[in-house]
Amino acid sequence: MSWWDYLIEPWQHEFMLRAILVTTVAAVVAAVLSCWLVLIGWSLMGDAVSHAVLPGVVLAYLLDLPFAIGALIFGFAAVALIGAVSRGSKVKEDAAIGVVFTTLFALGLVLISVIPSQTDLNHILFGNVLGVLDVDLLQVVVLGALTLGVTLYKRRDLTLYAFDRAHAHVIGLNVRWLDTLLLGLLAVTVVVGLQAVGVVLVVAMLIIPGATAFLLTERFSRMLVIAPVVGGLCSLAGLYISFYADTSPGGTVVLAQGTLFTLVYLFVPEKGVLAKLMARSRSVAA
Repeated sequence: MSWWDYLIEPWQHEFMLRAILVTTVAAVVAAVLSCWLVLIGWSLMGDAVSHAVLPGVVLAYLLDLPFAIGALIFGFAAVALIGAVSRGSKVKEDAAIGVVFTTLFALGLVLISVIPSQTDLNHILFGNVLGVLDVDLLQVVVLGALTLGVTLYKRRDLTLYAFDRAHAHVIGLNVRWLDTLLLGLLAVTVVVGLQAVGVVLVVAMLIIPGATAFLLTERFSRMLVIAPVVGGLCSLAGLYISFYADTSPGGTVVLAQGTLFTLVYLFVPEKGVLAKLMARSRSVAA
């Protein structure tokens, strides 16, 4: 086949068209939110919420309900539990996060183990982007558009909150409400990414694009452009590689994001590891 045939072949299959749409929407939405998560230092919170939704998804499956309902309920429940434990005891927030998300994730694994063996729920853990149904596609697009719209609408308040929480409070912003809003957006974004890469890998989509953009620019407004571009391009590249190499789509998408981050980390001018080593060697030689 020519290079053109390789380029257009995936687009000739309906399952790939669905996969590209779902994964791109999930990657872009997660990438935008990742800018704030990286800036605030909420990487562990993203990990917590992404794993804590597992029992909700399993229960929704057993009750024949949309995955989003169970995931949202347990996502918000996890956030509330983390806040209750950290505020109501001497346990610090990072420890509270660890306790809540590992316990809920373990509950989800137990629920999966007691479901009849003929029912395969591995797609909850690792995603099932090649088996997306119409209702799944609609769910991802609607939730993704809603999350992205709210995030961009409140971006100024959220950015000020991220940079200087005390100043945001002084000028009259409701800091607790912004905190709740960001956690709610995080929970919904996890649901959006769930269909594409599953609960195990969705945290990568919530962190890697923002971290990559953070290395490339010092301006937050540019981060909000670079991160979704990184997420979208890596999702497309990952699906192409997965199509021809017959690998896990979700895993390949995340691997593409991780590879790009590594390249940026090593080679970005001035801030990259190799650039710093070369500058140091030049200064020593001088």
